[in-house]
Amino acid sequence: MTFEFTDQQLERYARHIILPELGGKGQEKLLKSSVLVIGAGGLGSPLLMYLGAAGVGRIGIVDDDAVDLSNLQRQVIHATERIGTPKVESAAKAIKAINPDIKVEAHALRLGAGNVMDLIAGYDIVADGSDNFATRFLLNDACYLARKPLVSAALLRFEGQVATFRAFEDGKPCYRCIFPAPPPEGLIPTCAEGGVLGAVAGVVGCLQATEVIKELLGLGESLAGSLVVMDMLGATFRRIKARPDPACALCGENPTITDLFRHGA
Repeated sequence: MTFEFTDQQLERYARHIILPELGGKGQEKLLKSSVLVIGAGGLGSPLLMYLGAAGVGRIGIVDDDAVDLSNLQRQVIHATERIGTPKVESAAKAIKAINPDIKVEAHALRLGAGNVMDLIAGYDIVADGSDNFATRFLLNDACYLARKPLVSAALLRFEGQVATFRAFEDGKPCYRCIFPAPPPEGLIPTCAEGGVLGAVAGVVGCLQATEVIKELLGLGESLAGSLVVMDMLGATFRRIKARPDPACALCGENPTITDLFRHGA
């Protein structure tokens, strides 16, 4: 069945459609795609706004927090008038203001081993914008077991990193291959403890959005198997190759993590 754009869609997505690498077929694919975004904070803000603007047809948002005044220095999807509002509702309102055609699904809950598999099952790809190691490891394990692509990002102070994980494919590492276990508690400060330059969240979140769109469309070179590390004070970007770890507890030769519930991920 031939897909037909409305006149408004042709005008809205004109700068995408004229890209030879994307075109009408690519835009159609975006409109039929779905992404689950974990976190509507510093990373989730630019990520969600650009996915919505790009025309990703269905976007899920997972966050159990409410908008706070201290968020607004970097979480640009929210507004002063929405302080106290659940972040998922605030983010959904901002996305719909940009692109009313997008379906936004708000999941105002805390991600855990008991709900993660059901949540990610309904989406094509997962984007991790969380701010804690427990969630990052949980999402890595769940996406590997569910064979879902995961685009992960993190930031602190003036630095950030972005990586794509498709460890269910031969020769590709998972998050645990690079970081085998969470660091000791208190070793690495949170953004609330160590601070973060607001604009850095924008740069990292935009790169994450680009990688999500590339994965959805199969464009360019995937970051699967690589980690991009950014230092904004030095204005440097480094792409580091990562290999699968044969001893990885999740995707190695003798995995010990095969069930999220049994292992308490």
